Amino acid sequence: MAWNEPGGGNRDPWSSGGGRNNQGPPDLDEVIRKLRQRLEGLFGGGRRGGNGAQGGEGRGPGKPNAKGIGIIIGLVFAGWVLSGIYIIDEGTRGVVTRFGAYQQTAVPGPHWHLPYPIEAVQTVDVSTRRRITVGYQAVSPQQTRPVLSEALMLTEDENIVNVQLAVQYQVSDAAQFIFEFVDPQQTLKELTESALREVVGKRRMEFVLTEGRAEVAQQTRDLITSVLEEYDAGIEVVEVVIQDVQPPEQVQDAFEDAIKAREDRERLINQAEAYRNEIIPRAEGEAARIREDAQAYLARIVQRAQGDASRFTQQLAEYQKAPQVTRSRLYLDTMERVLSRSGKVLIDNESSQQLMYLPLDRMLRGSGTGTGTGNSDSTQMNNSLSGSGSSQTQSSAGTAGTLRMRETR
Repeated sequence: MAWNEPGGGNRDPWSSGGGRNNQGPPDLDEVIRKLRQRLEGLFGGGRRGGNGAQGGEGRGPGKPNAKGIGIIIGLVFAGWVLSGIYIIDEGTRGVVTRFGAYQQTAVPGPHWHLPYPIEAVQTVDVSTRRRITVGYQAVSPQQTRPVLSEALMLTEDENIVNVQLAVQYQVSDAAQFIFEFVDPQQTLKELTESALREVVGKRRMEFVLTEGRAEVAQQTRDLITSVLEEYDAGIEVVEVVIQDVQPPEQVQDAFEDAIKAREDRERLINQAEAYRNEIIPRAEGEAARIREDAQAYLARIVQRAQGDASRFTQQLAEYQKAPQVTRSRLYLDTMERVLSRSGKVLIDNESSQQLMYLPLDRMLRGSGTGTGTGNSDSTQMNNSLSGSGSSQTQSSAGTAGTLRMRETR
């Protein structure tokens, strides 16, 4: 039986009994053949007989099926249109370009653009902090290696320092970040190195190595920010940190000696400051006390002079009223004031006997000293009087006299 015999049904020539068991699994060749026939039907393929005979059939091109072509074109167009759908994640921005020209910046969320090759989208991360380094390079998260061509810088006093600096930045404008520079990160690195050299070159080595590290970092950041704003680079500098500042390795030992000398100088200065803080307040207190004593003396003298002047004025008025009485009173007051400060000896001789010798010079000297001296002088005077009295008695017998003395102050 031929394969194309009517009623044969395309039987498998290798099957026994002239046919397959219809209850078995479908033949793979049969499935592929039927699928091919359907596709040929969509695109106008079919059977064409030869010379009007039914037994001679063959394959050949037929008229295309418009419906099938339309479906294919529709599917292709739908796929092309759907390819313009895109989603922007949080923390990123999408830069949309049309034939390479900037159109807009897409915010996070779903969007659609004209499919390729008309429009394209480039995603830029604007939330992550990026980092560049000057003077060193990170080999691993825990290890770095110096880059001397970047790190060695000249200071104002013509010394060389080794400066290692890190800059953290973020993308502030995605479109500017993409279109303004070919390599924004390399541009920022070169700009940072230039700004750092300018700042370090205007300061002395000792200042950069000691208290000026924070100031150098801040000045470098300000300079980088101003230049980036002028260039519209779409970059925002977040932080500038000086990782390390050291003298060159060749002069490290000498620099350590200089540091020790500077520390000794600071120690001596602190000691001198402490001594000054102790002495100056004490001297200021003494000076204040002397000034207060002088002010008090001044006030006392002025008030005394004013009192004397007022008293003299009142005495003058009284003298003009009664000159004789005023003179007598002044004389008595003066004698009272003078005699109250001097020693006095009063002798009362009741009889008219000859006055015995008294050591008046010793008595007067004793009257000018303290109480103890006055008592000793009195004792000596009594002794003298006793001796003189006995001699007088021997020389002048029968003479009766009484001597009374009184010393006043």
